[in-house]
Amino acid sequence: MLAHELRAQVARKALSPKEVAQAYLERIAKLDPGIGAYLTLNERLLEEAEALDPALPLAGLMVAVKDNIVTKGLRTTAGSRLLQDFIPPYEATAVARLKARGALVLGKTNLDEFGMGSSTEHSAFFPTKNPFDPTRVPGGSSGGSAAAVAADLAPLALGSDTGGSVRQPAAFSGVYGLKPTYGRVSRFGLIAYASSLDQIGPLARSVRDLALLMDAMAGLDSLDATSLDLPPRFQQALEEPLPPLRLGVVREGLSGNTPGVERALEEALRVFEGLGLRVKEVSWPALPLALNAYYILAPAEASSNLARYDGTLYGARVASEDLEEMVGRTRALFGLEVKRRILMGTFVLASGYYEAYYARAQAFRRRLKAEAKALFQEADLLLLPTAPHPAFPLGSRPDPLALYREDLYTVGANLTGLPALSFPAGFEGALPVGLQLLAPWGEDERLLQVAHRFEEATARAHLKTPLGETL
Repeated sequence: MLAHELRAQVARKALSPKEVAQAYLERIAKLDPGIGAYLTLNERLLEEAEALDPALPLAGLMVAVKDNIVTKGLRTTAGSRLLQDFIPPYEATAVARLKARGALVLGKTNLDEFGMGSSTEHSAFFPTKNPFDPTRVPGGSSGGSAAAVAADLAPLALGSDTGGSVRQPAAFSGVYGLKPTYGRVSRFGLIAYASSLDQIGPLARSVRDLALLMDAMAGLDSLDATSLDLPPRFQQALEEPLPPLRLGVVREGLSGNTPGVERALEEALRVFEGLGLRVKEVSWPALPLALNAYYILAPAEASSNLARYDGTLYGARVASEDLEEMVGRTRALFGLEVKRRILMGTFVLASGYYEAYYARAQAFRRRLKAEAKALFQEADLLLLPTAPHPAFPLGSRPDPLALYREDLYTVGANLTGLPALSFPAGFEGALPVGLQLLAPWGEDERLLQVAHRFEEATARAHLKTPLGETL
């Protein structure tokens, strides 16, 4: 059952919030040992559900929360040994807004440590498996959230997207995933990886369910100076007729797609043309180079953000004879991939290399934004694959550079701050294939409006639940 359908059942008292909560806990107990979507479950869930006012707008909806988004009183690890026992004393704004409207936190989902990865294999605890094929990854870093929604271990989930970490796992796991415009959803309470790129975003099994979450979460927040004063109108937008739109297809420099991805792209273009969109190919020359800039800028910001984990204020502290030894031994708890990115970031920020790397990457970022702005004079939306292939096998990307290339199609939206939505568009064999739409700054509602029409036109043919019936 989709989230908005569950909400309707609770509203007419066919189900109580406690019954919904109990059903999900039972399904998680049965299926999650084979998937590994959750790191922590909310032990107070049934008690909270029983006390809930069923008249609240999101009453009865359960949300899985990526474990780098802090939840007051509920363990938040960021997938790291450094925070494996951390109980936050405060709540992320996005979570607080959902709870104020009646949503309940089911639990915290697995991720690559501090959000650094594209497969959820770099969690300090265990890898998450793809519900469509347990020998394959669910994507990352929000792989736990994507797997939970795909397997209906949660009707809704929150993730974070720094270089594609909501959209790529959404594509690999056959669900919808939105990276909002930078600042559309408050980052307060999101454990920072790269602050100018990070963005909280929702995952769900329908566009209408994404709209439910975005209407509840989006908006200005006094606790986040980068948040935007753009009142959300996502559910309203779904009911409005599509205006005449130009759809720009980006192919330049994005070669190497598997046959299933190419087939999904061509079939989607036919559907969009049938919906009245004018399809044309467009050129975004800088996009194929965006990955190079991303892997300079993101590690640079990470090296600064992660300096706070030294054992003095919060998180793990390794007992030592003196302060210097304590800091060194505590930071040794970082995983290999996190250490690698800290070293990369420290290198590009060093005075001898700053101009050659960091400054040039920032200049490239400005060029990428300028090209995107010009593109939206030619087209109202852009379409490209979310990834060049479906989910890959666990353990098949031991080379870090091979794993970094997984972000090739997604980092452009983060570097420009543009909204981007990954939607299920087909299958290659038994594995889901996702495509992504990009819109101009602040036009997130347009993405959901167009994806909703695609969803209706295809009768949700691309949405499957791999582990049997949903609730």
